Amino acid sequence: MALSAQFRKYSNEFLNIGAGARGLAMGSAQVASVSDGTAGYWNPAALVHVKGQAQVNIMHAEYFAGIGKYDYANVAIPLKDGKRTIGLSVLRFAVDDIPNTVFLVEPDGTINFDNITTFSSADYAFLFSYAQELKMKGSTDKKLNLGFNAKVIHRKAGDFATAWGFGFDAGVQYINKRFQAGLVARDVTTTFNAWTYNINDKMREVFYVTQNDVPVKSNELTAPKLIAGASYNFKLSKSINLLAEGNLDFTFDGRRNTVISSSAVSIDPKIGLEASVKNVFFVRAGINNFQKALDDNDSTYRKKVWIYQPALGAGFRLQNVMIDYAFTNLANQSNPLYTHVFSLKLDLVKKNKNK
Repeated sequence: MALSAQFRKYSNEFLNIGAGARGLAMGSAQVASVSDGTAGYWNPAALVHVKGQAQVNIMHAEYFAGIGKYDYANVAIPLKDGKRTIGLSVLRFAVDDIPNTVFLVEPDGTINFDNITTFSSADYAFLFSYAQELKMKGSTDKKLNLGFNAKVIHRKAGDFATAWGFGFDAGVQYINKRFQAGLVARDVTTTFNAWTYNINDKMREVFYVTQNDVPVKSNELTAPKLIAGASYNFKLSKSINLLAEGNLDFTFDGRRNTVISSSAVSIDPKIGLEASVKNVFFVRAGINNFQKALDDNDSTYRKKVWIYQPALGAGFRLQNVMIDYAFTNLANQSNPLYTHVFSLKLDLVKKNKNK
């Protein structure tokens, strides 16, 4: 009981944004079908699909009219035996130029705008991934992949607060011809963050006069989260395929506003589609984050309706380069707050000396 009291329901929330425009365009339904370097984020077991040469993935997105900036980079390196892959992923979410108004009011009550300074609040995550393909007897069509993440987290708010944390993820992926299934346990051992604060005496005095609490060293735990998914690739014609995937997110940190909500577990579904033409051109769509909210058209403010976050996207492959785009919503279908996401995938093909 003493341990559970330290869990934060929305701890390290920047790690739930996603990685790669493909996954974001499909409503973040990825744990079963992901097959590139972004698997280091979605499902580390799927990194084994990166074979033959190393692969690099990068992504940039800006939220809230450019106030928040989100960057992601990954490198996946297959080992010589062709059955194991290692990877490194780096994520950063930051808000820059935040006004610090602690000393805006002088001791005599006058306002001095020259005392306003700015600082940045940035969250970093470093994911070290390992994936391995396991042998399955009796069929060459069936495959089972396992993977693990070791992650280091660094969070910083100006010179006032700093946190370091660490945790582990584990994933499994099963493949049987056109059917795939995935299971990921995030923060499987709980993720631990240790916060320290640097508050000088002058700032402490301001906090005391304004009746604000002075922060002290604290620890923060992120509860484990389970993500299960399944996908199927329908062959519509010789050149057109349709991939459909559904995910279920299971959280165990208390009741949430989700489709299935209880004090023991909350379940949040995600749905994604991807149509491909000759494996060169892609069109994607997805929905996630189903919630019940007050109806804006109800004057009594009692009626609730279901809302969700939609997403659309497209992609284009040119030899060893893949460019993806996603048009995602941070709010819901009735109160849009859209952002544009671009990502690039590059297979580092070795130069052929015969050409």
